[in-house]
Amino acid sequence: MQSPLPVRDGVNATRLRLPGEGPWDTAMDYMMHRWGHIDPQGIEDRFDAGEIVGEGGIPLDRGTPLRDHTFIWYYRTLPPEERIPVEITILHQDEHLLVVDKPHFLPTTPGGTYIQESALVRLRNQLGLPDLIPMHRLDRMTAGVLLFSTNPQTRGKYQVLFEKRQVQKEYECVSAAEPAPGHPAVEFPVVVRNRMTKSRSYLLAEVIDGEPNAETRIERLETFDGGPAMSAPGTAAGGRLARYRLEPHSGKTHQLRVHMASLGLGILNDAFYPELLDKAPDDYAKPLQLLARGIRFVDPISGQPVEYRSGLELSEAARARP
Repeated sequence: MQSPLPVRDGVNATRLRLPGEGPWDTAMDYMMHRWGHIDPQGIEDRFDAGEIVGEGGIPLDRGTPLRDHTFIWYYRTLPPEERIPVEITILHQDEHLLVVDKPHFLPTTPGGTYIQESALVRLRNQLGLPDLIPMHRLDRMTAGVLLFSTNPQTRGKYQVLFEKRQVQKEYECVSAAEPAPGHPAVEFPVVVRNRMTKSRSYLLAEVIDGEPNAETRIERLETFDGGPAMSAPGTAAGGRLARYRLEPHSGKTHQLRVHMASLGLGILNDAFYPELLDKAPDDYAKPLQLLARGIRFVDPISGQPVEYRSGLELSEAARARP
């Protein structure tokens, strides 16, 4: 449903569905029930200022009956955010697409404690593109090639490519050169297939019994010595590391991290897999060693094959090179 309020400061207005019935006479009564314990005066002020609107952008007031609107929209009060010390590099921009190198630690879209400090909001504000929408997502801790639609009129043509899996993605990671104890040796290239699931209420993705819905081809590209303080899960510090190419044929949440961990090759600096570590502040010197290296597809506008490649490097692989 189209918001009647425009994007403001790079952020979409929040939409709230009002209940069809209940012990509330007005829309303001319901909002007070939900959030009055936090900022009752702020809610009253917004209604008085006409800053809360319904369908068609009609401003609500304190007396607007609950039943008059199914949805209402308003702008959230954004808390101050500390800037994440990373920068986005633009790889390509035209009237339909924006392609960027997203750095580690920056989320793709607003969520939780990250609103202004997300790639989407930063780019909307930086480029003056309020209609910017991501075509896919990268985890906050994953860096690399990320595509955005800049044109609502042609957005659907690119969305179809992702829906029909007509986009080929290539990732790289750094992990141990050999599997952790208790895991069998791996002959590369290898294809990992299993069934994965992740609920909204649980932090980790899980492998379950059933028909496979996740598939990744994994190839080892090079091996090198780890630094004295560096080790992959299950290996000693300073042990042999390797750089791998990962080609997912599906797009499940945390798929690449789970598939590498299932081989006993957990990705370096992964705080989730194979073992969930205690939450700690971001260590910008130790990013997750996972990079979306490239993406390719037949452009639905030009009809020509295109490929976009990241200019970033995984720090541990780069450190090992002369």
